[in-house]
Amino acid sequence: MTDESFHLTPLDIRRYDFGARAFRGYDENKVEDFRNQVAEELERLTRANQELESKARGFHEQLRAFRERDKALNDALVSAQQLRAEIREQADREAQLILREARSESDQMVAEARAEIRRLEAEIAALDKSRLTYIGQLRALVERQLAELNASSLPSPPLRNSGENEAVEPRQPVKTPAWLESLVKE
Repeated sequence: MTDESFHLTPLDIRRYDFGARAFRGYDENKVEDFRNQVAEELERLTRANQELESKARGFHEQLRAFRERDKALNDALVSAQQLRAEIREQADREAQLILREARSESDQMVAEARAEIRRLEAEIAALDKSRLTYIGQLRALVERQLAELNASSLPSPPLRNSGENEAVEPRQPVKTPAWLESLVKE
């Protein structure tokens, strides 16, 4: 009997009055025993039903809590995925920025190095020009000195020593040292 309008309780069974006694009716003691058995069974079933309903409410409550946790976990997962995507995008942007800065800095360093190379090449050229000028001036000075030495090596009249007649050989031209010759030839 699952009709919602009819609810039979153990108390209803115990208090039910069958009305006036009929001749040759049922044994009163057996009816009372049966009513007690039915009432006890109905009480047991009612308790079991209440326990099941209580468990069902607990299960429904747990299911609701699990659904809330599941929803919270799904929301957290979605948020974590969005955050991961945002962090990845930000890291990509920062990496691109670092690369651009590094390229710019390397281009600047290359330009500065090239400028330094040009400056050093100009300085080397100026030093080479100064060296050639110095060698030229040194050569001219050495040639003048050699010319003067050679001019001063002309024979001079013999000197006389205490009565002896010795012939003095004329002076030989000054020989240029090899290191000086190599310097003059450059």
